Amino acid sequence: MAIFALADLHLSLSLPDKDMAVFGPAWHDYTNRIESNWREAVHEDDLVLIAGDICWASRLDEAIIDLKWIDALPGTKVLIKGNHDYWWASKSKVAALALPSMHFIQHDAFNWKGVSISGTRLWDSPEYSFGDYIERRENPKEKVATPRDVHEDAKIFKRELQRLELACQSLDPSAASRIVMTHYPPIGGDLKASEASKILEAHRIDICLFGHLHNIPPTTPLFGVRNGVRYLLTSADYLRFIPIQIA
Repeated sequence: MAIFALADLHLSLSLPDKDMAVFGPAWHDYTNRIESNWREAVHEDDLVLIAGDICWASRLDEAIIDLKWIDALPGTKVLIKGNHDYWWASKSKVAALALPSMHFIQHDAFNWKGVSISGTRLWDSPEYSFGDYIERRENPKEKVATPRDVHEDAKIFKRELQRLELACQSLDPSAASRIVMTHYPPIGGDLKASEASKILEAHRIDICLFGHLHNIPPTTPLFGVRNGVRYLLTSADYLRFIPIQIA
């Protein structure tokens, strides 16, 4: 039994025009690379944690082809919602698909062989920035960004902190290992304390894994352990589309 993680799959089987190859050679043939690497690393009795941005579908009926593709891969999968998962309208609707190997969590917990896993999306925070780590790449399809509403962002972030607290509270206190997934990073690359990290430390979380960040060279040293919590960036391109074993 092993636990793996791989976030930000950004599958586009339902919407081929959203293929991530537009972002450059690093994303070339990424769907086949994910499948090949996954099948090589993961066995049926393993667990795979997917911290959001699962596919580009806008509606649940569009997402089914991508979700069934994941379901057919080895292992039990646990997923949270990312900022691009527009098809995920509610947990009850995605759970109703009854995909046998997949479990969708949203501020609640999934318990598996002595491990308790929970998660929430989180949001951008003014406490830290990753601009210095990211390699900027041109995207010919990119639209002009709409200016951010800082007040709205602050309101969303505060709500997501409350959801992170609920997620941590939902974990089994007797579990041998306690893991939290967030889509957005809960802490800066330099591991300075943040509002989210304080919550994770207060609940004695063992591992927090997340994604969202792209175009960061895989050799860039980021994150690590702070006050007993191990922080792991698991974006697919950062991991070269190879599931990382975390336990």
